[in-house]
Amino acid sequence: MSAAAGAVAGPDGRLRCPWGLSAEDYVAYHDTEWGRPLHGDQALFERLCLEAFQSGLSWLTILRRREGFRSAFRDFSVPAVAAFTAADVERLLADTGIIRNRAKIEAAVNNARVIASLADGELDALIWSYAPDPAGRPVPRTLADVPAVTPESTALAKDLKKRGFRFVGPTTAYALMQACGLVDDHLADCFARGGGTA
Repeated sequence: MSAAAGAVAGPDGRLRCPWGLSAEDYVAYHDTEWGRPLHGDQALFERLCLEAFQSGLSWLTILRRREGFRSAFRDFSVPAVAAFTAADVERLLADTGIIRNRAKIEAAVNNARVIASLADGELDALIWSYAPDPAGRPVPRTLADVPAVTPESTALAKDLKKRGFRFVGPTTAYALMQACGLVDDHLADCFARGGGTA
């Protein structure tokens, strides 16, 4: 997939970001989830965990295991994961339905404990406080126009780390911002840009 690629027509004739057609599993995710505003501490905790697990891997690997992650991490209930013990970490390391990486598993438990110490809704408010003004961002025409890191994602990662979060570097923070709709990086000609419906 060329970085110079613009939106591409899918089997239904609609123009999409090229990555959204690169695998069958991506189509629904691209069309109905990615780039749509997402709120709620539990929903954002799930995305924060999944983006951290994705680090160094393809998003497709994570997407195909999402139900396994939800089962293993109790639907990403913050209180449930915050209460995980060393025995739970060992259980997760043996779970073939997820990515079995000790550092990432321990980061998920740690991050749940940090969120549990915050007020209800505080994670949502914190993450969304870093959403840039859409008017100040150029609309990407090709994949080459989409950044991997921005000043906002760098600042968000720094703030999260200061609060004790792990596995939240600037690239992971930007992927979170894209996935949760803090930024709309659908290409200019993509039908899903601006919340277009499938």
